[in-house]
Amino acid sequence: MPSLPAGRTDTPFLSKSNGHLSLHFDYLAIQSEMHIDTPDALALGYTRTMMGFLLFQPQPKHIAMIGLGGGSLAKYCLRHLPETQFTAVEINPAILEFRQAFHIPDDEPRFRILCADGADYMRCDEDGPLDVLLLDGFDGHCPPTQLCTPDFYADCHARLTPGGIMVANYWSSDRDCMDYIARIRGCFAGQVVVIDACEPGNKIVFAGKGGNFPPDAATLLERAIEPDTRHPIKLHATAQKLLKQLRQTGWLTRRRSASAA
Repeated sequence: MPSLPAGRTDTPFLSKSNGHLSLHFDYLAIQSEMHIDTPDALALGYTRTMMGFLLFQPQPKHIAMIGLGGGSLAKYCLRHLPETQFTAVEINPAILEFRQAFHIPDDEPRFRILCADGADYMRCDEDGPLDVLLLDGFDGHCPPTQLCTPDFYADCHARLTPGGIMVANYWSSDRDCMDYIARIRGCFAGQVVVIDACEPGNKIVFAGKGGNFPPDAATLLERAIEPDTRHPIKLHATAQKLLKQLRQTGWLTRRRSASAA
């Protein structure tokens, strides 16, 4: 593998160390990482936290992901959600050149990769409604401008099925991070909960569509079952983080009051 560039580059590159294959734009951050011996496992903690969508949508029919990276989430979902259709949208053709290196499967009836702008994909409804939408598109350390506008988040909300869930990953060090979250709250009628990922530095945003957000505490904990005990994704820990935030923001209290009315 080539040595790491000294600074930011527009060309993604790979590095290999201690049994891991990593995708970078610079030496400061890892964009994606794979355990070489277990390519379907989720190596980075934030991806395990994003799998918390299973607490809201345990059996999604169609998942879309904006930003492929090394395909960690796509591979995990293909392995553990065999009835689910998965569409990945990646704008950078240079990323797609690493498909084989990261053991990302070829396209097949329930999986495909589109080389396209995620904002264009969300505006077009030819692919039908989505049960889960994963936002993990980055241009270095920030999401591209078109992936964090009010119109984009409104398009995301429109594409989700009733009860659908959007999960977005942002760097907490991004000075605009709280603005992104505020825009999501506006487009999702405030049905949003934000937690820290397993490792410091990432904020994971869960935004729900429809009147059943959030599930009650018992349902969240009941759904916190590991799809693969060999490579746990710590769903129970994610459920506990979500419940803590939901209690602090009063969501669970409002949900109980609405149910009792």
